[in-house]
Amino acid sequence: MDGLVGPCRAGPARPAVTSEGFRCGGTVLDLNQSETETSGEQVPEPAVGTHQAPLRPYLVAAAVLCALYFLYAYLRYSHFQSPSWDLGIFEQEVRAYAGFDAPVVDIKGPGYLILGDHFSPVVALLVPLYWIWPSAVALLFAQAALFAGSAVIVGRTVQQILGGRSGLCVTVAYGLSWGLQEAVKADFHEIAFAVPLLALVCRALLMERWRAVVLWSLPLVLVKEDLGVTVAVVGLLLALYGRRLQGFLLAAFGVFAFALTVLVLIPAASSAGTYDYWKKIEENGGQEVSLLDSVLGVLDSSVKLEMLVFLVGITAFMALRSPLVLLVLPTLGWRLLSQDSNHWGMVWHYSAILMPVVFLAMADGVRRSRGSERPWLVSYANVAVPVAVAVAVALTQHLPLRDLLRPETYRADARTHAAEEALEAIPVGARVETDITLMAHLTGDRTVYWVGGAPGTAPDVVAINLDFGWSRPIDDPVKYAQQLHPEARYRVTREAGSFVVMERTTPVPENG
Repeated sequence: MDGLVGPCRAGPARPAVTSEGFRCGGTVLDLNQSETETSGEQVPEPAVGTHQAPLRPYLVAAAVLCALYFLYAYLRYSHFQSPSWDLGIFEQEVRAYAGFDAPVVDIKGPGYLILGDHFSPVVALLVPLYWIWPSAVALLFAQAALFAGSAVIVGRTVQQILGGRSGLCVTVAYGLSWGLQEAVKADFHEIAFAVPLLALVCRALLMERWRAVVLWSLPLVLVKEDLGVTVAVVGLLLALYGRRLQGFLLAAFGVFAFALTVLVLIPAASSAGTYDYWKKIEENGGQEVSLLDSVLGVLDSSVKLEMLVFLVGITAFMALRSPLVLLVLPTLGWRLLSQDSNHWGMVWHYSAILMPVVFLAMADGVRRSRGSERPWLVSYANVAVPVAVAVAVALTQHLPLRDLLRPETYRADARTHAAEEALEAIPVGARVETDITLMAHLTGDRTVYWVGGAPGTAPDVVAINLDFGWSRPIDDPVKYAQQLHPEARYRVTREAGSFVVMERTTPVPENG
């Protein structure tokens, strides 16, 4: 169990560095001695980093990563390849905050208060950027910068703990990790804020900066409601490291924040008066699923198992040697219990918040393993970082950023030009009902509804992509628009490729 032994904790004071080694209490630990050579007892290596980590190389690495993330995200956006409605949703939310309005997101339904869906008030921090750059592209840039910033935190922490060139190597492995790449591909999400925050929490734990652990943990409850449970686990880790009072208080705060958001705040803001995402665990295709069945089914899919293997595999499995890895359990817990297969695998954005945790757990695992009595483990720990880099580079051949090496990625095709024509036919300020393809390009200066999600509104324009992937092909777009809004009549004003723009020809109904 030497991998789970905590750092030197004789008292709240941090170990002091002397010419002889580390001093903890009255004992001097020689840095050149193994753990069995000190007073005949096993004493783990101290957690506080002693190696220098100049900031400039990490800022350069972060700038490169930010450019890669943003370039990829912008190319997908400019070529109308958004995979979901989320980017449009978040732009509507930030746009509302920027106008000092309640965060109403009409894409989710006319007048829908987004805090009744997920509790993510942290996105209001994007308002100053949005004032300067009122576009969905600003959100993509912000996410790229936040991810790249987390790479600085992770890399420098590893450098300070392990020394050598390990920090920059881990920066590369972390920056190319599948969790971050898939999150970039999935457009913007609120978890972009949680990634650097969790990196700072883990750094503070490894550096034994207990107050910083608490201070960096607190804002997580404003990122997304489930992160209150993660904060509670941070508190338990603090208790494990010997800071029992701080730990138990933080754990209690995390549990309280989670209960408050899902049982009080979200239901209060929701028109349904409930937290809808319980259904992800309780229902499968409309059929009720018992909690026991959900628990028994946590590992019932090869997709889940693959995700778990790759989660620790990208750290050469060294993350399993650190108690920090416990921080992945809350997020993995709800994902594996969920009946929604989108939550299980390696795609989408759900694993991004796990990346800083597992990579800093890897650094801690390597540090602990270097002092092990098992020669094979010491030898493996010495090559774990290069192995993690090799795995990250090899996996990138099958991950989103590989597309940046393909010339066709930079070329606008006929579909892109057709979408641009359709956009030109939609007046600024119009109320538009549309599908995912055009959505994020319209939210900045139009009122946008999800197609089929705004009955009775008689929008000014209905714009659809016939190749969107409808459950039933749309043979007559005008008939389809009038089925959606029988109170109004529409005519086609622009056809471009698979895109059809229809304008309302009748007056707005009194209730529209």
